Amino acid sequence: MKIDVLTLFPEMFAPLDHSIVGRARALGQVEMVFTNFRDFSTNKHHKVDDYPYGGGAGMLLTPQPIFDAFDAIDKKRPRVIVTTPTGRRFDQQLAEEWATEEHLIFLCGHYEGFDQRIHDELATDEVSIGDFVMTGGELAAMVMVDATVRLIPEVLGDQASHEDDSFSTGLLEHPHYTRPADFRGLKVPDVLLSGNHANIETWRREQSLLRTYHRRPELLERIELSQADKKFIETLRD
Repeated sequence: MKIDVLTLFPEMFAPLDHSIVGRARALGQVEMVFTNFRDFSTNKHHKVDDYPYGGGAGMLLTPQPIFDAFDAIDKKRPRVIVTTPTGRRFDQQLAEEWATEEHLIFLCGHYEGFDQRIHDELATDEVSIGDFVMTGGELAAMVMVDATVRLIPEVLGDQASHEDDSFSTGLLEHPHYTRPADFRGLKVPDVLLSGNHANIETWRREQSLLRTYHRRPELLERIELSQADKKFIETLRD
């Protein structure tokens, strides 16, 4: 996969040199290119923003530098993602969809956002990471890149590593424990030490349902529940 990022602050993406994404880049599983679209400004002062027509607070990113930077990219049928608080909410399903693409291009906004013609002519996806506003789209782009790259086949090494992630099954993920079995009197649940895989899977499913019921109950309305799931949820309501 190739990922291009158009941004005013390429240096902000240094964290993507590390951990899983950094390793994927080092192994050639993903190529990332960061372009400062200010370099494409034809303004003698390299300005990239201007006042909005009709008045209003703040400044807007102008089309020229961004269109020219976009035109300079060697494109491979890309998904073009504009980071914006007015966009669709980013989720695991979208990350899984993007992980199958050959080429992603992220356009990171700043100030009061982009001139609408950038949205209309370049974007295939307008995406937000939540119902809040940040100073720019760089952190949002990093979140989405990290969530997507880890789903590319072979990046994690073990496909099962993400198949039970929160949201991959529609539920929040169950708790995990590792050694020691008893730490300062805090013990691992007996079922996980039992060796009975059927009971372990039942416990994990019920813990996922329990977490989801208490923390994100709206998710339960979006998935198909088994009769056993429904029976367990009824015990939580009693």
